[in-house]
Amino acid sequence: MKDQSAGVKDYIARVFKAMGDPSRLEIVTTIGKNARSVTEIVQATGLSQTLVSFHLRILREAGIVTTKRNGPFILYSLSGPVFNNILLKLSTSINSKSSVSVDKSEHLTEDNKLRRRRK
Repeated sequence: MKDQSAGVKDYIARVFKAMGDPSRLEIVTTIGKNARSVTEIVQATGLSQTLVSFHLRILREAGIVTTKRNGPFILYSLSGPVFNNILLKLSTSINSKSSVSVDKSEHLTEDNKLRRRRK
């Protein structure tokens, strides 16, 4: 059972590592529920084709996106709805707490200034 648990943890770590880049998050968000070509992703994100292809390879290797050939095009889609749901829940949670987070970070900055003065 421990081996299976370790495998799941490794998979989750790979997914979070792959999603830990703002450009990759933007690509995953752009793909959303619809399959997209590299050209569509480039147009939507403003990233270069080379950069989009680089990030898509990392996302594909992590199992976050899959590919499907449609004539001369390769379409990228999310491996499952779980990735879209996670991003939606995370952004909803962050948006609802964003004003609180800003207030806390400003408070922490003031605390750090006070601590430095005391030293």
